[in-house]
Amino acid sequence: MKEKSKRQTDPAIAQARREQVLCAAADCFRRKGYHGAGMAEISKTAGMSAGHIYNYFASKEAIIESIIEQDMETMFSIFQEFEDQSGDLVTILIDGLDHAVDHHSDVTQRALNLEMFAEAARNDKVSEQLQKSDCYARNKMRSLLVGERSLIKDLSEKELESRIEVMFSMISGITLRRALNPGVDKETILLALRPAMRVLLMPFTTEEPME
Repeated sequence: MKEKSKRQTDPAIAQARREQVLCAAADCFRRKGYHGAGMAEISKTAGMSAGHIYNYFASKEAIIESIIEQDMETMFSIFQEFEDQSGDLVTILIDGLDHAVDHHSDVTQRALNLEMFAEAARNDKVSEQLQKSDCYARNKMRSLLVGERSLIKDLSEKELESRIEVMFSMISGITLRRALNPGVDKETILLALRPAMRVLLMPFTTEEPME
């Protein structure tokens, strides 16, 4: 009976150990950079041997891939909340900016994101993983914007893609702006971000530039 109980708890223990390693690795990547944080440093921070870590992750690269996957799971839950909420879609997405600014303004998260972007410039596998995450997020946003509650559901595919790109550029750009101008506060960002996002979520006429 005791042996059966142990088998049942093993997956939970393994997951807890994985989380322990991921938290430690994220801390090391933020402080020392991806290349500066070796497995010895990660194992020391995690409080377990490097050999033990290899039971859960084949390499340091596999660790950063799992960190990106965690971010994808967080995005899934956020978009799921948007889909599950009833009411005006524009209001729901505008209200969601509050959380987005907090997330991209967080000092530790910002440092980790910048480190992952830097690694993506050198590492094709990490780059592919980040592109996959971005593609997932764009597809989720697109599904919201072509839904019945959307005011811009009848836009052409090209214009819809254009608006999504600008929306995402504004949000992800907060990471860089807060790194370059750490004194800017959340309300200052939201003061212009809310109306700018509202414009992108509403119908408006675009004209081709004259030749």
